[in-house]
Amino acid sequence: MSQPGYSDKVMDHFMNPRNVGVIEDPDGYGKVGNPTCGDVMEMFIRVKDDRIEEIKFRTFGCGAAIATSSMTTEMALGKTVEEGLKITRDEVGRELGGLPPNKMHCSNLAADALHMALEDYLNKAAVRKG
Repeated sequence: MSQPGYSDKVMDHFMNPRNVGVIEDPDGYGKVGNPTCGDVMEMFIRVKDDRIEEIKFRTFGCGAAIATSSMTTEMALGKTVEEGLKITRDEVGRELGGLPPNKMHCSNLAADALHMALEDYLNKAAVRKG
């Protein structure tokens, strides 16, 4: 039962999102918003031995925003920090089987929130090293 323009994979990630929630005192945190559509995404990561050991998100937005957040966390989990930074907006959209053109900005937000959380982690790690 897919909606017009949405793949079954998008609908699955919207109806059954993975990795929803908050990580208290995360190693990295990113928050992005798109004032045009009102979507806001938060991404929380826990890193161990340079790998994304745990990742959670909280998204306030449309179904596509929730689906892209869910897919992004699935793609990043278990990856190294460097691999996570290479996850692109286009890859998220492709993994979901595509998004309607007017919803592609949602996949942009999810990748941006991930990159922001990873950069936050790297900045904190650099401060700890002194």
